[in-house]
Amino acid sequence: MLIRNTDPFRDLDRLTQQLLGTTSRPATMPMDAWREGDQFVIEFDLPGVARDTIDLDVERNVLTVRAERLARNGDWQMLASERTRGTFTRQLVLGDNLDLERIDASYDAGVLRLVVPVAERAKPRKIEVTDGASDRKEHAAITS
Repeated sequence: MLIRNTDPFRDLDRLTQQLLGTTSRPATMPMDAWREGDQFVIEFDLPGVARDTIDLDVERNVLTVRAERLARNGDWQMLASERTRGTFTRQLVLGDNLDLERIDASYDAGVLRLVVPVAERAKPRKIEVTDGASDRKEHAAITS
């Protein structure tokens, strides 16, 4: 005999968690980001997403990641459905110090990895300090 506890709010709670997410399972694609030397690395977890459904766009400083997990079709009955299906979108505002022309993207084992190099203009550099007295002498010699 199967005893089933009925909870009229269970389905509402499940729908709310899918749409808004929880701390343990966010509705958007989970992401990690860090800096490794002169590049930033961003990884998105996208299990069950086919590579050809992933779309990356950069407009100005906004990176948009879109991915789609397709619903399975077939002659069967779903017993549990906790993984969200459909299109996922996430936008990141990237700083001016990054070289958005040279973003490298790869997808392996359900993880989308983006490597964004730091722009040359944003890298630390040394500025040579010259002797002001010698500069004035050279300038005086040129003008006379």
